[in-house]
Amino acid sequence: MFKIGVISDTHNFLDAGIHDLFEGVEHILHAGDIGLPKIISELETIATVTSVSGNTDDPGFNYPETEVVTLGGRKILLHHIVNPRNLSQQVQSLIASEQPDIVIFGHTHQPFSATLHGVLFFNPGYAGKSRFGMERSVALLKLDEKGIRSEYLKLS
Repeated sequence: MFKIGVISDTHNFLDAGIHDLFEGVEHILHAGDIGLPKIISELETIATVTSVSGNTDDPGFNYPETEVVTLGGRKILLHHIVNPRNLSQQVQSLIASEQPDIVIFGHTHQPFSATLHGVLFFNPGYAGKSRFGMERSVALLKLDEKGIRSEYLKLS
């Protein structure tokens, strides 16, 4: 089994509980609105990190807009703003050219998991500082020959 930690929308805040929640993951995917690069550096003390830029990230940090990685035998497309039920032309083109098994995104601050047209669209939720009573979460993806299993982990 290949275990991935999935996080998004940290907005320059890394919850102290992330280290324990992501213990044993083999890779971390950050779906944007990171904040300062120190967030990625701290996550890299847990596992290898692949991350993308969000709409609030400073362009000067040169985070990529889209990343495609193959982990645990699955092709994963990582992009910050994705509306699975109304894909932008850009995201449609990315999916058509890359043919991913999973599209991971952030931006909405809401957990989302649905398979549409044979692709799993997955949002881990919001991991930044608590605000407006919003639930905060990260997620784990477990990939093996049986399939893809997800688990949402609440942040207090």
